[in-house]
Amino acid sequence: MGSTRQKNRQMMLAFMTEGGSETPRADRGGAEQPVSTRGHGDPASTDTLMEEVCERNNLWKALKAVRSNKGSPGIDGMTVEKLGRHLEKHWPEVRSQMMNGSYRPQPVKRVEIPKPDGGVRKLGIPTVLDRFIQQAVLQMLQGKWDATFSKHSFGFRPGRSAHQAVSLAQEYIRQGRGWVVDLDLEKFFDKVNHDKLMGQIGKRVKDGRMLKLIRAFLNAGVMEDGLVKPTDEGTPQGGPLSPLLSNLVLDELDRKLEQRGHCFVRYADDCNIYVRSKQAGERVMKSVTRFITERLKLKVNETKSAVARPAERKFLGFSFTRGKEPKRRIAPKALDRFKARIRELTRRRRETYPQMIAKLAVYLRGWQGYFGKCQTPSVLEDLNSWIRRRMRSMIWRAWKHGKKRFAELRKRGIGKDLAAQTAGSSHGPWRISGSPALAIAFPDAFFARSGLPKLAVRQTA
Repeated sequence: MGSTRQKNRQMMLAFMTEGGSETPRADRGGAEQPVSTRGHGDPASTDTLMEEVCERNNLWKALKAVRSNKGSPGIDGMTVEKLGRHLEKHWPEVRSQMMNGSYRPQPVKRVEIPKPDGGVRKLGIPTVLDRFIQQAVLQMLQGKWDATFSKHSFGFRPGRSAHQAVSLAQEYIRQGRGWVVDLDLEKFFDKVNHDKLMGQIGKRVKDGRMLKLIRAFLNAGVMEDGLVKPTDEGTPQGGPLSPLLSNLVLDELDRKLEQRGHCFVRYADDCNIYVRSKQAGERVMKSVTRFITERLKLKVNETKSAVARPAERKFLGFSFTRGKEPKRRIAPKALDRFKARIRELTRRRRETYPQMIAKLAVYLRGWQGYFGKCQTPSVLEDLNSWIRRRMRSMIWRAWKHGKKRFAELRKRGIGKDLAAQTAGSSHGPWRISGSPALAIAFPDAFFARSGLPKLAVRQTA
């Protein structure tokens, strides 16, 4: 297996160096030296950016990233698994087009996914080849630009996370900034002004081929219902490059907020500004909305934006308790989504109990990884009890009739009288799931042995 993997890598590296692609230089001792990237954000250092994008180590890294992320095919139907074979055959031609500025991406495929709070989010899925090229471009640009972005920006940046953003918001509240200006940008990814964006990129990139390539990705169009529609605004969500471009667009907002001395946190298009009074918040909301509308050519969603107490708003799935020492808590809507997902995973279907537990375990571990950093353990304890009661209810429902229920309870050590009383009850499954008989028959230890994780608060820095 190892030799096959090594052979495939050698084959891929071979095709990536065909057509004159720059390879790592060697020093006098024969060691590979990386191609110089000469500084961050300096336009003079980006006049040969396309050569850096097509450098073989960057391409290999991009290929591994696309394979790791997987994802659906674009409009051409090519899967991630077929990308390597396609590149073996077509890379010299693709590279030549990138080098002379003639490469044209294919339209993205429109996909709609439901939003947690209603409505749909429109994604644009590029072809696998275009995802590979975008990833290669992303890696090079991010390396040059990221250090120039604001310390208040946390979304889609290496070494930064939503948890860090929430912690900074919590610190601002602890300092006495008890009001938040919660800004929601209306359809941000769909409304980005292309000319404005290209102007920002042009300040950082002087390689005309790279500018043409990025513009081509922006203008590639969208295939929807079998028809290709032009795109004259927006950066479709779904491509590797869109998050970086969104940060570039909103970097101007960050700088303006810093210039005015505001305490704020931004994660992608989710921006919260913390102030000490409602009056100050209303002034900030008015002036920042005007800046976003007039300067950035974007629109603030007035129905979803507000000046309010932090405890009344949510930020990245969290909210905060009131008082001098605010604690991170899980926002009510996030709890509602959690319960809805658990109900979906435990509905009656043609699955065995172990199969259901396995699916639940995957979801619970992922959810715990994020929301386990709340500071309200009682909420997680209540959820643990609710989940296990949900499982007892499901088991009770599966037993269907009184004789079966009586026999199963007796098998699990329940006394004859209590088993008969419980099995003959007219109450529904949810009511019975909280009964002493089922708590004894299926204690927490039973679910632990089955592989069902228990939610608990995780230690945070």
